Amino acid sequence: MEPTADIALIGLAVMGQNLVLNMNDHGFTVAVYNRTVSKVDDFLNKEARGTKVIGAHSIEELVSHLKRPRRVMMLVKAGNAVDEFIEQLLPHLEPGDIIIDGGNSLFQDSVRRTKYLEGKGFLFVGSGVSGGEEGARHGPSLMPGGSPSAWAFIKEIFQKISAKVEDDVPCCDWVGENGAGHYVKMVHNGIEYGDMQLICEAYHLMKDGLGMTADEMHEVFADWNKGDLDSFLVEITANILAFKDTDGEPLVDKILDTAGQKGTGKWTVMNSQELGIPITLMAEAVYSRCVSALKDGRVSASKRLKGPRPAIGGDRAKFVEAIRQALYASKIVSYAQGYMLMRAAAQEYGWNLNYGGIALMWRGGCIIRSRFLGKIKEAFDKNKRLSNLMLDPFFRKAIKDCQRSWRNVVAMAAKKGIPTPAFSTALAFYDSYRSARLPANLLQAQRDYFGAHTYERLDRPRGEFFHTNWTGRGGDVSSGTYTV
Repeated sequence: MEPTADIALIGLAVMGQNLVLNMNDHGFTVAVYNRTVSKVDDFLNKEARGTKVIGAHSIEELVSHLKRPRRVMMLVKAGNAVDEFIEQLLPHLEPGDIIIDGGNSLFQDSVRRTKYLEGKGFLFVGSGVSGGEEGARHGPSLMPGGSPSAWAFIKEIFQKISAKVEDDVPCCDWVGENGAGHYVKMVHNGIEYGDMQLICEAYHLMKDGLGMTADEMHEVFADWNKGDLDSFLVEITANILAFKDTDGEPLVDKILDTAGQKGTGKWTVMNSQELGIPITLMAEAVYSRCVSALKDGRVSASKRLKGPRPAIGGDRAKFVEAIRQALYASKIVSYAQGYMLMRAAAQEYGWNLNYGGIALMWRGGCIIRSRFLGKIKEAFDKNKRLSNLMLDPFFRKAIKDCQRSWRNVVAMAAKKGIPTPAFSTALAFYDSYRSARLPANLLQAQRDYFGAHTYERLDRPRGEFFHTNWTGRGGDVSSGTYTV
């Protein structure tokens, strides 16, 4: 029988099922397989009933349903499971066939897999998929990278099933070679961590500082979602604050204050350290989740470690507006840092990233989708060599307009003992980045004093290094030049 399936999908958890149904809605015939084979039959008899979806009970059967070149997409747990399925697939594929990993894989794994599979004559795509269950079903943001020649064979499927923004533009385009797709998804998740932490700090200031109820905060976030902060995360925050438990009380107040994480935020921070890029806001967002996990220790410490009362007096509406402006300015810093990291990665790994295009991919379908991203695309469309988002005229003016409120909020939080690590580090980064001179001259003198690590001089060309015998006893031998 002539093969009829346009693409195969392995992994029928919620994301996989929804993506299959999305593909089916757009006219593509999908063959499906799951390690637990009973899930295939359950899916066909329930969610996929009445569709063109084809079930398979083995890898060999799955591949037999596929048109050439065969396209096989996996939505399985990152790590060994991906490699295991690749090895199971290879005996049944032929050169030119395409394997797609749509999970949250570490980008270095996608670099390795691209090289490995291309060496055997196959094509590999590592694609970020964002938008959760709803996005997978109705239009996710897709960030494919890997073997460039694979794009022509998956472009129609990916762009048709992706989210669409103004003028029906798909939130999907080719990102770059080998691990670029999963790298951009990793940075997306790091920014997501930052956005969520900033929103939580705004909530904390209103709840504990201003004594606002969940219903009052719902109104605030719903209003914010009509303006510059219009975004998926602000929208769902408003919805969460309005949601009542069975007793009529806000459910959010009954949720234990310990946050989980799956590792992508941590990966972003670790990579930033390797590349020397200060994504301080994302790092604080990751560590804030770690602090939240210390619940028992925090409860014990709260009885012994004293601080000021959190109550904030004065004009409540005025301070709520100040929080909004602080959130907006901090968000600009977060995205500026994320784009700094992607620019450094492109240089380090030899990728040609389209920064405006990435903003467009994130404009719809994904967790960080927002009106804000349209302005980022405009910034990079106007200046493809823009070194930092904060230097774009629109964002420079936005920070200027928000700066007084931003500083007041951070200062008030410190005075009242309300932790705002993301707001605070965003402001600190902004002040550091706009400083022509920082106290690192003293730090470098200290390093030279105790370790002969050398330093450069303001009155000499860059690249010349000096060592001083600070005590008269250390000698003139240095330990070599330093790296920043």
